Amino acid sequence: MQIQASTLKGTRDYHPEQVVRRRYIFDTIRGVFELYGFRPLETPAMEKLETLTGKYGDEGDRLIFKVLNNGDFLAKVPDEILQQRDYRAMIPWIARRALRYDLTVPFARYVVQHRHQLQFPFKRYQIQPVWRADRPQKGRYQEFYQCDADVVGPISAASEAELIEIYAEVFRQLQLDVRIRINNRKVLEGIAEIAQVQDRWQEMTIAIDKLDKIGTEGVRHELFSKGFTSQQIETIFDLLLTEDIYILAEKLKVSAIGSQGVEELLALLPYFDEQRLPPNAVFDFTLARGLNYYTGFIVEVVPTEVQLGSIGGGGRYDDLTGVFGLPNLPGVGISFGAERIYDALETLDRFPSHLQWDISVLLLSMDAVSLQHAFHLARQLRRHHIPVDIYPQVAKFKKQMKYANQRKVPYVLIIGEDERIQKRYTLKNMATGEQQSLALDELIDFFNTHS
Repeated sequence: MQIQASTLKGTRDYHPEQVVRRRYIFDTIRGVFELYGFRPLETPAMEKLETLTGKYGDEGDRLIFKVLNNGDFLAKVPDEILQQRDYRAMIPWIARRALRYDLTVPFARYVVQHRHQLQFPFKRYQIQPVWRADRPQKGRYQEFYQCDADVVGPISAASEAELIEIYAEVFRQLQLDVRIRINNRKVLEGIAEIAQVQDRWQEMTIAIDKLDKIGTEGVRHELFSKGFTSQQIETIFDLLLTEDIYILAEKLKVSAIGSQGVEELLALLPYFDEQRLPPNAVFDFTLARGLNYYTGFIVEVVPTEVQLGSIGGGGRYDDLTGVFGLPNLPGVGISFGAERIYDALETLDRFPSHLQWDISVLLLSMDAVSLQHAFHLARQLRRHHIPVDIYPQVAKFKKQMKYANQRKVPYVLIIGEDERIQKRYTLKNMATGEQQSLALDELIDFFNTHS
């Protein structure tokens, strides 16, 4: 039986050129994380199912990839549940593990499990893949990388301001124009209180979180279909669409929780120059972020030059570790969506041109003895940390040059009988066609200077 060679929907292969570009994104983010004192961490791809469920809301829980138990996974399912054919009822019996949905919940589990080994505040960053059973579409994948930075323990508005700065600095280095949207979940609770729907505020925030996808009218319709009255919906949108934070503060005076949310947002300003948010950051009261564990500050980043949705987001969580037995340990964190950042940079042609070079020079041999000579020469260059490759067989010069062009190498080094005897090698610039004859020590100096 012949198997069709294809990837699963929602996943993709990465070609060598793409891997180099992705590494550029990861290295940029990693460098900024470490500049701000965050330490690296990695956690397993799989967690206990109970670790993940109940942390992301009902919609999030449905998107968790469950992993079937080993062996006969149906053996322990009661007959009455098998007969019902209700897969939700079967899950506790057939799956005890799941692929991680994000990096934040596993981080909370890690903090509790290793709390006696950590120093608080504990600042960590993590760059690993996550999995979500979402419907695949442009910019949305079932397997993708997240790049997270979180701090737990004693935190303040300074911690939140620092994360905003990290977003601004990373995207400055990537030369990607973005809008950093900032809000506070307590503001949304205050809006729900004034609209007299405080007992349904999570339903309200889940609907508001879809504003970018379905628009204002779509959210109005969804709220109405869920039983919100026209008056309640009008009150919600009157407050949501307030652009000035000081005007919103006046409107939320009658709500203690809403006023607290505004105060926490205003507390960010003294940490920035002239007590103003960075130029690409803005208070946006329509920002909801539907994850249940956020309790205060929330943030989201969207590109301004291409339509791709969110490319980063995060927020504060005051008791995420509580479900693991360590209550009242506050935390705040952000995440970068590497896949969408890649798509944005590719669409805008913002990747540095040098990233297409995985080697500095390709060695071409004119005969069998020259091929052996090239092998020893390459060893000398590599000892000086110069990345090189060799065309591995004697072939027509035209064929070797075609390969060099396909590899997009910046230079080729041509080795024939004359070059072997004189120990001076012809170096050709593939962009300009310029050629020069260089000895080994001159080659080393050249590439150390031009790297």
